[in-house]
Amino acid sequence: MRVLIIGANGKVGRHMVKMLGLSTEHEVKAMIRSEDQREKMEELGADEIVIADLEKDFSHAYEGVDAVIFTAGSGGHTSSEQTEVIDREAAIRSIEEAEKHGMARYIIISAVGAGNPEKTPEGIRHYMKAKGAADEALINSRLNYTILRPGALSDDDAKGTITAARELKDHSGEIPREDVASAAVNSLTIEETEHQVFELLSGDTSIGTALKGLKQSV
Repeated sequence: MRVLIIGANGKVGRHMVKMLGLSTEHEVKAMIRSEDQREKMEELGADEIVIADLEKDFSHAYEGVDAVIFTAGSGGHTSSEQTEVIDREAAIRSIEEAEKHGMARYIIISAVGAGNPEKTPEGIRHYMKAKGAADEALINSRLNYTILRPGALSDDDAKGTITAARELKDHSGEIPREDVASAAVNSLTIEETEHQVFELLSGDTSIGTALKGLKQSV
């Protein structure tokens, strides 16, 4: 499968590019915003690199790919205007573009809280509302989707183990970005993640086993 990573130069995106670059099952097309990010993508093993801006027309990035992983984001502490531009509007446009191109799979990295933004702290509520709107657009699309909603992210080394469910009872704790990336990459080919929305944090179950158990957890 040839996979387009939108947000390839982000912290989670870089892990995905590296994982897919090493894969014998997939090829990775890294979407970056500027030429000065190219060298890093080459170092990570990207099979192809495309320059595209989420605030402009980025439809050309979809040429020759089978799947999309959207991991771009403005972050929870940016202005509400920029959050709207990236986390809602650009994400929704990326979904619409994937439909036009008949993508086999579409995976988005969302966030715990996006399913019920009104219950999140006021300071990040605009971010969660934007994420939730994009998630809803994906659910209502014709795409074979997976929505990952990780909890608090860390830069710790990957543990390779998570806990995952439609709704986790306890949202405390963290999860390394590398494990989120691995869960997304694994979701490309694990059938139990198809048409699923799930939350994830670090846990005691191997990533593959946790994802394959999702049908039983919802």
